[in-house]
This record gives sequence, C-alpha cells and structure tokens, in this order.
Amino acid sequence: MHKMVKGANVGLAALSENTGSVVLSLNWSSATGDGDADVSVLLLGADGKVRSDADFFFYNNPVAADGSVQLLGKTPTANGSEDRISLDLAAMPSDVERIVVGASRYGGARFGALEGLGVVLADSTGEALLEFSVDDAGAESAFIFGELYRRGEDWKFRAVGQGYETGLAGLATDFGIDVEDDAAEDDAAGEEAAEPEPGQRTDTAGGVEPPTGPLPGVPRQATRREPAPVADGAPARRPRTARKKVTLPRVAKKSLAENESWRPARLFPVSSLKSDRERETRATSILLSVMAQVPEFGRSITAAFGAPAGRMETFTEVSLPHGDSPKRPDGVIRVERAGRLWTALVETKTNGNPLRAEQVQDYMDIAARRGYEAVITLSNDVALEGSPLVDVRIDRRRKHKVALRHLSWAEVAHQAQMLIRHEGVGNAAHAWLLQELLHYLQHENSGCHGFQNMGPAWVPVRNAIDTETLCQGDQRALEVIESWERLVRQVCLRLGGELGQKVLPVQRARRGTEPHSRRAALADRFCEDGRLHAELRIEGTPGVLAITADLRTGKLRTSIEIPAPEQGYPLSWAKRLVRQLAGAPADLHVETLVEGQGGGPRGTLERLRPEPGDMLPRDGARITGFRLSLFKGMGVARGNAETGFIRSVDDAVHRFHSGVVTHLEGRPPRRQGTGVSAG
Repeated sequence: MHKMVKGANVGLAALSENTGSVVLSLNWSSATGDGDADVSVLLLGADGKVRSDADFFFYNNPVAADGSVQLLGKTPTANGSEDRISLDLAAMPSDVERIVVGASRYGGARFGALEGLGVVLADSTGEALLEFSVDDAGAESAFIFGELYRRGEDWKFRAVGQGYETGLAGLATDFGIDVEDDAAEDDAAGEEAAEPEPGQRTDTAGGVEPPTGPLPGVPRQATRREPAPVADGAPARRPRTARKKVTLPRVAKKSLAENESWRPARLFPVSSLKSDRERETRATSILLSVMAQVPEFGRSITAAFGAPAGRMETFTEVSLPHGDSPKRPDGVIRVERAGRLWTALVETKTNGNPLRAEQVQDYMDIAARRGYEAVITLSNDVALEGSPLVDVRIDRRRKHKVALRHLSWAEVAHQAQMLIRHEGVGNAAHAWLLQELLHYLQHENSGCHGFQNMGPAWVPVRNAIDTETLCQGDQRALEVIESWERLVRQVCLRLGGELGQKVLPVQRARRGTEPHSRRAALADRFCEDGRLHAELRIEGTPGVLAITADLRTGKLRTSIEIPAPEQGYPLSWAKRLVRQLAGAPADLHVETLVEGQGGGPRGTLERLRPEPGDMLPRDGARITGFRLSLFKGMGVARGNAETGFIRSVDDAVHRFHSGVVTHLEGRPPRRQGTGVSAG
C-alpha cells in the first residue's frame, strides 16, 4: 500500500487497473470511545467552486442523483471506527474537476482530541491502494483529508490535511456555498410548519432533490420541517430539500380478523419450509427480488460493494460453465448505468450452515474468467476484520480482479428496518414489500436469524473457567473471543435498526494493532478473569453502554457512566438523577464515582428514591459522575434458544436501553440533518 505524506500526490492508474470506482475510508478513534465526526464531499468545477449547492454531500444529502457519490456510513475497526465514501469516477460528470473529501465535528469538539486520523483509498475489488495519516490536527472542527482531481483522462489523489477552526460552515464557504449561521432562525421558521402526512416522513436516503439556496450553519441536531402554506405577497418559507418518504407506522391498525387465531396472508409464506435447500432457495429469491423492486434497498445493499446506482436485475439458480460440469451459484446481480455493467455472483447459506471454501473458490474462478466484479457470500455468520470466513486463493496473475464480500442476514434485516422505520422509501408499496421481507427474515422457520451459535469451544471453555483450568494461549479462548465480537456486532445492528441511530462497538487498541493480536490479548485477559467485556457507542446517549458477561458468577452486567453536571450542587444532582430515573427498574444499581477513589456510595434505585442524599460521599469528595447498572442471570447454552447465552445478552441490552438509557435527560434527538434554505 502506498504511504503518503502531506502535500504528496499519486495517479490512481499507477496503483491499480480497477479504479473506475473507489471507496475512501476516513478513520479515527478516541480514548473515551465516544469521539466521532461526520464526513462530507464537495464536487468542484474548473473554478474551484461547487457548480451548485447540490454538489455538497453530507449527512443530510448522502447520495448523488447519478450515483457518483454515496456516503456509506460508519463501521467499526480494530482501532475505532471509519466512515466510508463510495465514488464512481466513471460516472462523475465531465465538468467536475476536483472531489474534496473532508469531515466535521460538532458541539465544540475538535479533531485534535481524536487519535489515528487518516484516510485509506481502496479500488473496486476492495484492495487498499494508498494511505494518508494525519498527525498534526489541533483546534480544527472541520478537516480536509484529501482530494481527487483530473489529469487528462486519469484521476490523481492529493493528501491535503488542511483544517478549519470555523467548522463545516467555514469549509463549505471556501468552496462557494452560501452559509447561513443563524440556526435559531431556521428553527423558528419551522415552528408553523405543517406536519407530515400520516404514515409518511421526510428523508434523503435513495435520492435528493437539488438544493436551491444557501446552507444553514450545521446545527447537528436541527430538525427539518415542511414549510407552511404562504399567502400571496408574503415572504417565501424555506423549502424542503428532500422528497417526502414513506415509512410504516409503529402501531399497527386494529385487525379485522374474527379472532386471534387468524393469521394475515403473507407475500412470503414460511410454513411449508422443510429443508435447508428450500430455505436457501427461497431466501435468495425473496431477497434478490425485493432488491430489484425497491431501489433504495438494493442500493443500500450493493453500494458498499462498489456497484453503481442504476437499473438492477437479479437472477436465481443460474448455470455457468466450469470445467467438466456447470456450476450453479444461488444468484446473480447485474446493475447497469449509462452503458456500464456491474455484476456479482451470490452464494447463500441459511440455518447456521457454514460457507464451503471449495464452493466459493469455484465461484471466484468463474467470476474472474467471466469479468464479474464481485462474489457476495450471505450467511448467518458475521465477518470480522482480519478474520475471513472462507480462505480462497486469488491468482494475482489475472488482469481482472474479483472482490469477495460477505453479508450477514442480520445486516440485511438491519437495512430493511432502517428504511421502513426511519429513513423511508419512495412509496407505500415499497414500504410494504420491505415489511414482508423483514417478517420473513425474522420468522423462526426462515433460517435467516443472523449469528446464533457461540461455537463448539463455548461449553469446554465455560467448564474450564468453572474448574479454573483455562490457561493463557488456549486456542479455544480465542475462538470464544471471536464469537463474542460477532455477537456484539449483531447486537449493534439490531439495536441500531430499532432506534434508527448509529450503534457501533468501541474498540480500544493502539493504532496499528493487528486485529488478531488485539483478540489474542483479549483472550489472555479472558483466561485470567473469566469475563467477556464490550462497549457500545450509541448516537445521542450521554455515555458508552458497557456489557460484561462474568462466566465465573453466571451474571450479565449492563451499565453506563454519566458525567456529573458542570454546575450546581451535588445534592441537586442526586435528586435530579432520581427524578430522571422515575420509570427505571427498581433493581437498578446506582454508584457514585468519586475523584481519585473510583467508586463511592452505591445502592439500588428502590432504596435511593426516598433518600437521594445517600448517594453523596460523607467526606465531601468531588463527584465526577454516576454509574448505572443492571444485573441478570446469564444463559449458558451456546445456541440462540430461550436459555442460550446469545438470547440473554440481547435481552439484557434491550432491557437496559429501554428501561434506563431512554430516561436520561440531555439525550439530543436523532440527527435529522441540516436543510438548505431559500435565502
């Protein structure tokens, strides 16, 4: 991989032959685990300015109408998280000369507080081509990591590393976007706004109408509202920049069934499924057909694999020649845009069945010979960074490279839930199709339930912990750590889909630590204390949600630490916290955190409600925060049954978030984004 320094540039053609589309990953981490930023992209003409405000892509305008720019969202890495951007350079308009890639922080946060700042560019096969690390960030609240620019028919990348103390507004102004800093005026203008129609909401996923005016000054939590009707001669209200999108209501209409035993007719029935082969065939056909019929859903699944935004057709049970006998992959995806064709083979597994390396190898060879861009594997398992699910041999002598990508059924369900509950789709029929897909995936007979087995090492490791015979270096402990990481990532997907917010696991490791080395260190610690530990960062929460599974005591602990207020008196803090938690479970443990001492006074919420003053340290020591915890028994079985470990972790996280976190004040509403005003 080509390492770059500030100011250097390199031609993409010199690094790879597969640069028609590229993915840029912006990376960062923080010691507390809650550091974050939002990516942004600007398309510039020959004059160094945007052609219009529609050339500015950020959290409220994530997709270009022609598919040339797609913000793919955040994913966890070994050292923190990364925010990915897909750029289809072949589809980029000819009058775009430069593509500026940056990020911004909010609420007074600065880039100097983040660690491991950098950008990695990968080609369409997923191979990392170049890396630029930023080590001089300071008081900047917006940062340009790099830019792509044309040189004749080719594209080059320049490592920029330029910061702005004036935030996203300052960055945008430099490139010709008229920024209005008065966010309060924007909120006031929307107070008389009309409410969305029943069953509808507004959002930008899947397409954005071109903005028509200046950009407000990036209030991260600003809620966009529909403008009210304007009388003749009255000043125009600021228009919405996005089409209305359809989502399904959370509360179902009253059923017309004669009694509760009646079941609604389903588009995708599951009662007749009897064998794994039937499950695989039906699940593949259902998924691919819905992807082709619902553009927003198809794009959300394939964008991360380098597919353009275009007309999609999908096929199942195809036959392709391979040696003496043809091979039959489970499906084929073909996407066409402006004469360019992107193709992928699909191999699916359901009901916990593992992918077979020799089968995937055959499909990789077929794809390489026939010019397919990718092979997509789909199963209940969750892929981990640096730990491929199947090992395949790649012939480096071939001119055409094929990307091997993996999806979990849990990821598919997450994307469907995000669209039908939070982001919205184009019409009611598409929303209903996604609802039917989600019902099918979640049915017990579908076999598409995501990660559901802790593996064969779980029981012997649990027994070895009971008998204190588990030693460091035991390979079985490493297998349990990998299964735990897969489970945590799936918990993030499920909770994020329910909330409509980003939920990511926090990884605390030194930058540059290899994923395998990080897991080996966690396995050694696990052998010592018998505990599995994870942290989840949930957008909008006042702290990091921690999960600890203690195999020695058989207890699960979910907790969150919230900082003490900067002003006021300790007794007032204690009383306020008790009021906030009025609806929380009575068995919630509340622990006061004291400077220099760690834990201080503690007790259950039931005991502290009548006497909040019992939370205060007797010696008057300075309070730094409070730790809230819930405990429950841990499931022991390795599977996803009612008594299984996986189910108990899911239930513990759900109970803690719904019963505790949602009651805490100071949680800002889910970011709706910043609209573009009419001036």
